[in-house]
Amino acid sequence: MGKTVNTRTNAITKLLSRNDTGETGGHQAGMHIPKQQEILSFFPTLDSAEKNPRVLITFYDQFGEQWSFSFIYYNNKFFGGTRNEYRMTGMTRFINAHNLKAGDTLTLSRDSDGFYSVMYKKDGAQVKSIGPLKLSNSWKVVKI
Repeated sequence: MGKTVNTRTNAITKLLSRNDTGETGGHQAGMHIPKQQEILSFFPTLDSAEKNPRVLITFYDQFGEQWSFSFIYYNNKFFGGTRNEYRMTGMTRFINAHNLKAGDTLTLSRDSDGFYSVMYKKDGAQVKSIGPLKLSNSWKVVKI
């Protein structure tokens, strides 16, 4: 018998931006998730035939506390709207509880039993930029 190849990513990390942490004062619908297959494969599959499909994912932090975040595909562009993007929402309480700031790193992982974890690492030198908001793909696949 052939060996089954696991094509799902088990861990991703993101360098948080001012927009992610709410430091810009603007409103956004969660963290943007790039449409790169290696990043999207971390998350459960969503049915793109459904308008704005979503799934609630339970994560445990490094202190054992449980957090629920929504992974959403805003695909209403294909249903008469304008959006075609993936987001993770419901993270504000987690970000505020741990006083996360731009420059801190967020790591999401999934173990072989399907349990999700969320960890963060504080960056000693906080980003204090007051210039224009710079968007970039700061999501990366990591090995844990």
